[in-house]
Amino acid sequence: MRADLRLNVVAISFSLVLHAAVFILASGYQFNYRSAEKKPPPSQIVFTQILSPSQEVAPARNKELLSAAESLITKAPNSIQIADSPSRTPPVKEPATMAAPPAPSAEEWAFAAKYTNKNSKGYRYIWGQQVRSMMGTAVEGPDQGFVRFRIEIAPDGTLVKLETIWTTSTVAEQLARKAVESMPPLPPTPTGKQLIFEKTVSFTPFVSDGPPSYKDDCLPDPPAFRNPFAWDGKSPQVRAEPQKFEKLDPQAMEDCLRQLPRDSIEAEMARDQREMERWGWSR
Repeated sequence: MRADLRLNVVAISFSLVLHAAVFILASGYQFNYRSAEKKPPPSQIVFTQILSPSQEVAPARNKELLSAAESLITKAPNSIQIADSPSRTPPVKEPATMAAPPAPSAEEWAFAAKYTNKNSKGYRYIWGQQVRSMMGTAVEGPDQGFVRFRIEIAPDGTLVKLETIWTTSTVAEQLARKAVESMPPLPPTPTGKQLIFEKTVSFTPFVSDGPPSYKDDCLPDPPAFRNPFAWDGKSPQVRAEPQKFEKLDPQAMEDCLRQLPRDSIEAEMARDQREMERWGWSR
């Protein structure tokens, strides 16, 4: 019984000593703690000058130094001038331009006057190049655009009819019509018959009509798709048979192959460009 009482007394004494030690440490930290002094704002900075023994004998000089420091502090905020930052104006963008292509040469017109494949394909392309070369430089802006014509040319090369199908720029249409009216005499059509075709003239600084590709011109045209179940509501319902490919006879194929020019890198690049614009660049 006495042993238990003795243990309780020892435990209580130890607890009291421990609490007293914690209280002493906490009270000492509280009284010794000092908050960090805050720096005064720039307008309230006070210059403190520690005087050396040699300066203590010259109070007038010290007063002059202190007055000069005080005047510097009071005048500094008013004398500071912040330079205005230069206005950031966006740089002036020069409009894009594309010079007119050179006029077709005599050799190119000679080839076009003999190429009969695909409705005189070479003649139609060279005619468009001649028109575009006479329209001048295309400048980015409201005057740029496209114009599509329907043209009829007589067998001797003279213009019979020029009809505007659509246009996106009045200026482009006027320039194209002026170029067509002032074109030099053209060679006769390749087939010796009247040539009728449609042509889109581009007057923009971003798109140019590249040379066509002639390597597949001897292949037969794929038949146009027709709905086999179309019905006018009056005649008997009959399923239309799909059209078949028309094969050229050996002599016509030989004549066609003889007219094909050599492939050029420019023609292949223009062909790839047209295919990508038609079917999409992601495919």
